[in-house]
This record gives sequence, C-alpha cells and structure tokens, in this order.
Amino acid sequence: MEKVLSKDENKALAPKIAEQSGVKLHECYQCGKCTAGCPMAHAMDIMPRQIVRYMQLGMLEEVLECKSIWLCAACGTCYDRCPHRVDLTALIEALRHEAKHHKICAVREVDIFTETFLGNIKVFGKSQEVILAGVYNTLSGNLLQNMNNVPHMLRHEMVKPEIHGVKDKEGVRRLMKAALEEDDK
Repeated sequence: MEKVLSKDENKALAPKIAEQSGVKLHECYQCGKCTAGCPMAHAMDIMPRQIVRYMQLGMLEEVLECKSIWLCAACGTCYDRCPHRVDLTALIEALRHEAKHHKICAVREVDIFTETFLGNIKVFGKSQEVILAGVYNTLSGNLLQNMNNVPHMLRHEMVKPEIHGVKDKEGVRRLMKAALEEDDK
C-alpha cells in the first residue's frame, strides 16, 4: 500500500491524536489486561495493547491501516480493566476519525454501517431497523443477506415495517450536529 504519512508525520501526529482523545500514552505499560478482556481481540490484526505501543513508537500509519480500529465494539472493557485508566476506546474513536480523514478504512462494512445508522437517526430521530438493514445491505453489496430471516422477524414482531420517529427530530439533529462539531475540535 502506498504511504499516506511521512515518517515525520507519523511521529508528530500520534501524540496529537492521543492528546485529543485524552489518553496519556506513557501511562500504558503493556500489561495486556485490555487485550485479555477484549471481546473482539480474536478478530483483530493488532491487539489493543499493541495499538497503544505502536502509538508510543510513532507508528501511526500501521494503526490507521489496521482492521482493529474498525472492529472495536467500544464496549469499554479495556478501560474498565486498565490499572492506569488508559481510555483506549476514546483513542480508537479518534484513530477512526483520523483514518477517515486520510481516506483509509480497513473494514468498509463497519464504516458503511456507522454512516447508515447515523443518517437514519438524523432523518427519523431514532434508528429504523428495516431501513437501516435495507440501506446497509444495498450499500455493502449484500442485498440478500437478511432475506431468510425476514418472515420470522416479521411474524414475531422483531421488526415492523411501520416507521416511528421521535417527536423532536430537530432536537436530535441539533444534538448530533453539536456532537460532530465537538468531534472536529
């Protein structure tokens, strides 16, 4: 893959991203408790503790190009287990944001799902599962992935074709806009 960042950019940007997310990279001493508790570690190409280590070493591009930052479920188990309260979840969110800034996305489906989910909330004020699934399946190219489940889900009212929004959709939009503006700071 073509290099996105120069060596100097790698070294300078890593601590900046950590600072923006409120993480003090030097506080991680690689105990591995974050990785041991991570429910997604089995699918990751760089383990949670390694993400921090790569950042400490200024190896940002390797982190931005890894699948792990897209597979993180943001469950907070890493933070709960960390003896130094290194907020790896916040760091990974900042890394996703930076990766998107550089047009890097190692797991395209996660990005499609996130954007579709947020767009759904902007329009309806809450997630509409039928629309979310339909738009996601279309954009990801998995048009028929849920077709076998639809009759069962409708019969048992797990999803409903009716659209129910919230009363104050504009209020939800304002909250989302404020959150996105905060993320851009």
